[in-house]
Amino acid sequence: MNSYKHSVSLDLSRCTGCTTCLKHCPTEAIRIKDGHAVINDERCIDCGICIKICPNKAKKATYSRLEKVMKRKYKIALPAPSLYGQFEDLEDVDFVLQGLKDIGFDDVYEVSKAAELVSAYTRLYLKTEGIPKPVINSACPVVLRLISLRYPTLKEHIMQLLPPMEIAARMARERAMKAHPELAREDICVCFISPCPAKVSYVRNGFGEYQSEVDEVLSISDIYFNLINVMRRGRQPESLSQSGVIGISWATTGGEASALFNDKYLAADGIENVNRVLEQLDNGNISGLEFVELNACPGGCVGGAMVVENPFVAKARLQTLRRYLPVSQTQLHGDERDYIPEKYFFDELPTYMPIQRLSPNFGESLRMMAVIQKLHEALPGIDCGACGAPNCRAFAEDVVCGRVPEDGCVLLQKQQLEVLLKAKEEELNRDSE
Repeated sequence: MNSYKHSVSLDLSRCTGCTTCLKHCPTEAIRIKDGHAVINDERCIDCGICIKICPNKAKKATYSRLEKVMKRKYKIALPAPSLYGQFEDLEDVDFVLQGLKDIGFDDVYEVSKAAELVSAYTRLYLKTEGIPKPVINSACPVVLRLISLRYPTLKEHIMQLLPPMEIAARMARERAMKAHPELAREDICVCFISPCPAKVSYVRNGFGEYQSEVDEVLSISDIYFNLINVMRRGRQPESLSQSGVIGISWATTGGEASALFNDKYLAADGIENVNRVLEQLDNGNISGLEFVELNACPGGCVGGAMVVENPFVAKARLQTLRRYLPVSQTQLHGDERDYIPEKYFFDELPTYMPIQRLSPNFGESLRMMAVIQKLHEALPGIDCGACGAPNCRAFAEDVVCGRVPEDGCVLLQKQQLEVLLKAKEEELNRDSE
């Protein structure tokens, strides 16, 4: 039984059974059955592509609502760096941070501040002897789940540093408990303001044995409209920001890698490009790299399914905003310049959960693969999606695995009918002679 808690769901009342999502799902997790889409939980990686491309808004992200969070005793907001790119003509991050306090949060802790800390630790991590190269970043939950489903040989390459969201949550909670000793741990609600549904899944499921320090995940698209209302008042903000160019650059592709001061890196975004890079790494076709930054969303986190602004516009705004910022406001002190504290690591790497294994028995899997190939060759090969599968290869696999009947291909039925009609016509002609 699949116990993974997903954050992408389907609204059946809106789904018309079109094949738009079917064609774009990177793990072929969607089928069309009984006139509507069906999501395979074991294959879904919560990338949110189906949310962005569904013409009927039938796919949606599940996340916490601000009204629910505001009922908690002490609330801390963790704004993702991508939040700043949603606002036009923003010259000072403090306006956003002050806005979060104005809508009801008791404290704000920037994820970009924690990102600068992770960048500094990553530079130390890359110098560690014995770690497999290239190192793959661990900040995108979609990439981590994709590796666990498809690329088991690459899991050893995943950087075992906690992502900035987790470090920010931990430090924010520690700061709150130090400033307010009267608060119990359960009194404090740490809320991440997220650009994508994958972060929701990460918080709900944890990572191996690790359980997230984040209590609730809010959507940037929801928070944005609340912030607009209070930011229009023109109130002079407090000086709250403690991050610089390095931290805020994490919102876009290449921001994490460029902070390493190492030119032996690759940065790719968009799930198709990510898949292509992982496949090449898996096959050993990419060499000479020390670090690989992968972001499932186009443009990086600014392209998530829970943002408001076009990712290219948001990226341009962040470039403008960075002009007014110092390079970094986070410095390592003392022994931290030489080693990474143990509390910033996670111990357990992703467990391989194969989605392409046909049978637990290797011999049976080979037999099924041969049958799939034979059936695939007999199909039209135009990948029309009329059968409810994304392509003919997926339909052949569904048939062999017993998920759908062999007569589910409409075009194959048509071809077979034409053969029968032609034979019948020839028979009638012979009888008439």
